[in-house]
Amino acid sequence: MATIMAEMSMSLDGFIADPADSVDHLFGWYANGPVAVPAPNGGMTFHVSPVSATYLREEFASVTAMVAGRRTFDLTDGFAGGHPYDIPVFVVTHSMPPGWPRDDRPVTVVTDGLESAIAQARAVAGDGVVSVGAASIARQCLDAGLLDTIRINLVPVLLGRGVRLFDQLAHTPIKLEDPEVVAGDGVIHLCYDVKSS
Repeated sequence: MATIMAEMSMSLDGFIADPADSVDHLFGWYANGPVAVPAPNGGMTFHVSPVSATYLREEFASVTAMVAGRRTFDLTDGFAGGHPYDIPVFVVTHSMPPGWPRDDRPVTVVTDGLESAIAQARAVAGDGVVSVGAASIARQCLDAGLLDTIRINLVPVLLGRGVRLFDQLAHTPIKLEDPEVVAGDGVIHLCYDVKSS
């Protein structure tokens, strides 16, 4: 069965975007090193440290589907050009966006709830990883007991305000296992498994 994983780049004070939804201060590590790592869809190439290159390659090989929210869908123009990982995306929303469904993008719009989106993503992911690519969806998965792993790319910056990853969780405390820690250049990659309740 697929693992459900939230993965985000985050500031030291807990933000995954600034108030204008910019991630410029958080994504610098994707372009600060000598090792070229092409994204699976061929649309971009990251230039990272050797340690982060290994980390990215492992992630590219394991993530086989994604669940996102409507806000992420809108910010990416409905994943125009496809997801960089070249995987199917399931978008959780209350209503069908205008002009959807579409056959020209690997995006499935799910209007019958988070659990349905997770189930559909699991069905296509097989034994791989379903990435949860939005803060609100990650929080909903935590609250519903659906999240297995949290991966944080911790960036040495303090944003002060913006979009928080772990704001307003309904069922706390949520206990995590000890992290795996991988130190790259300009980022520390942290991986926590969520403890079973």
